[in-house]
Amino acid sequence: MSNAAFLSEPHQSRVDLMLISGMIEPGSRVLDVGCGEGELLKLLADGRNVDARGIEISREGVAKAVAKGLAVIQGDADTDLADYPDDVFDYVILSQTIQATRNPRQVLEHMLRIGRRAIVSFPNFGHWRIRSQLMFGGHMPLTETLSYSWWNTPNIHFCTIRDFVGLVDTIGAIQERASALDSNGRLIRFRLPWWFWNLFGEQAVFVLKRGRE
Repeated sequence: MSNAAFLSEPHQSRVDLMLISGMIEPGSRVLDVGCGEGELLKLLADGRNVDARGIEISREGVAKAVAKGLAVIQGDADTDLADYPDDVFDYVILSQTIQATRNPRQVLEHMLRIGRRAIVSFPNFGHWRIRSQLMFGGHMPLTETLSYSWWNTPNIHFCTIRDFVGLVDTIGAIQERASALDSNGRLIRFRLPWWFWNLFGEQAVFVLKRGRE
């Protein structure tokens, strides 16, 4: 499951990854889960001087990332995160990938176990364009961020921003920071209520940390 697999336009991917890159403290230990060809890892290694590592399910993605000099291994978020020890990373990132996991809750719990913070970005299935295609077109939506047809999509757990907030509350995690991007890649103001984010946010990025144990 690759974070490059769900965004059809390079500039959109750039906005998402640049936002995440700016959230990372320089010198941190970072694991990018579903890192694709290593675009975010390269940004972090060059611009934030981090210890950047990645896992990627695609052999082709791993090969291209390694060719860039990045520390990437082949692995599956649904099965391999369980093998990592507690608190080994400062940040564990899941960019545009949680909707392709078989067990999103378990993946998120492992991320918060092995990292001090988890950063998750995902396409918002509650966006108004998706709602309108379902309501007026009567078919599964096709957008720039969700560009696959229903029969060949790798996405198996679509969620809205409201759904994700509910999962965060269910596992007892703390939202340290949250951002929503509109269809033009612009940040939606934080003060606006969740329903507005859920309607007009095409993508969302959350920084989470463990709740009190």
